[in-house]
Amino acid sequence: MVGMILLVFFPFFYGITLSFTNANIYNSNKPIVDLWVGVDNFIDILSDVAVVRSTPDGWVFNYNNFYWTLGFNVVWTITNVVIGVSLGLLLALILNTKGLAFRPLYRVVLILPWAVPSYISALVFQGMFHQQFGVVNQFRQIAGLDPVAWFDGPFTSFLAVLTTNGWLSFSFMMVVSLGALQSIPADLYEAAKVDGASRWQQFRSITLPSLKPALVPAVILSVIWTFNQFNVIFLVSGGQPAGATEILITQAYKLAFEQYRYGYAAAYSTVIFLILLAYGLFQNRASQATEAIGE
Repeated sequence: MVGMILLVFFPFFYGITLSFTNANIYNSNKPIVDLWVGVDNFIDILSDVAVVRSTPDGWVFNYNNFYWTLGFNVVWTITNVVIGVSLGLLLALILNTKGLAFRPLYRVVLILPWAVPSYISALVFQGMFHQQFGVVNQFRQIAGLDPVAWFDGPFTSFLAVLTTNGWLSFSFMMVVSLGALQSIPADLYEAAKVDGASRWQQFRSITLPSLKPALVPAVILSVIWTFNQFNVIFLVSGGQPAGATEILITQAYKLAFEQYRYGYAAAYSTVIFLILLAYGLFQNRASQATEAIGE
């Protein structure tokens, strides 16, 4: 219990308290009471709606704006979860095929991306997308194409981190889906065949409903993990170009440990916590409502 208090509750409540101060590297030795600013940090974060700003060269996106980062974070999460679930389910269906040769070997190979620590994979992919020495551009040059500066543009940078996280995420969904597929009684499919059901009808009426109890919790976890996927963004793109591919958690890190705005970073982190809390409560209610309808 003492360990729980020291490792979980104290840092959590200290962070919440710090979010109401203007603590930074220059005044961190002062008592918190002297640094108290109330909800000013939260107002500064949430009131800045200038996602687009005017410059002498025209209108440009303000990549350091909270709402840009939040929007990118949402797109990043949804895209990755859709790719992870789709690819994982597809591979699970293939591995579940009767008579598939070398199935144990395929399973081991496909689990490897999940087994390797994410920061190692992230560093490998960062090197692969290097403009001059990366293997991706080497293959492009062999094919007669020009090398791409992957991290100089928002879209190409997004593709690089999306590829990296896709590699890291599909194995988990594949394992969950495969376990659920193997638990479906074969009698259901035999009865469906007798009734003249096509493969698509069997998939829609038997496979998908049977997968739902396993996939829904996995998707919820995947959303939370992807929303806070620090390693891939920080190590692969570093938020380049100019913060366009930052997510909320990496932005909070940079506010704290590069700009040394501890109070502001704590408020930023508190907003992230509230967003995920709201998502968790919404998913819980949605799941309960779905179960009630099913009953």
